[in-house]
Amino acid sequence: MLSRMSFFTYLKDTRAELQHVAWPTRTQTIQYTMLVVAFSVLVAFYLGFFDFLFTTALARGLRYAPQSSSGITVTPISASSSNTIISTSTAN
Repeated sequence: MLSRMSFFTYLKDTRAELQHVAWPTRTQTIQYTMLVVAFSVLVAFYLGFFDFLFTTALARGLRYAPQSSSGITVTPISASSSNTIISTSTAN
């Protein structure tokens, strides 16, 4: 009973506090929303520019990197079931 009474007291106190909040006007809300959207777009372009810049620089740098001359060729492993070999061994 104590927890139930304190829950209702909490709701009553919360409602009373919400009446004291200085809520922004509709115009302020729209202005702040537009400011956040504009700032987010600017940050996206800023990060996108540097991502493009570094990706392009890395690609150009790797183009002139020396190639491996070890003569090892790498072939991908097939995932089909016909090439799969499962082997079990038990050591007794």
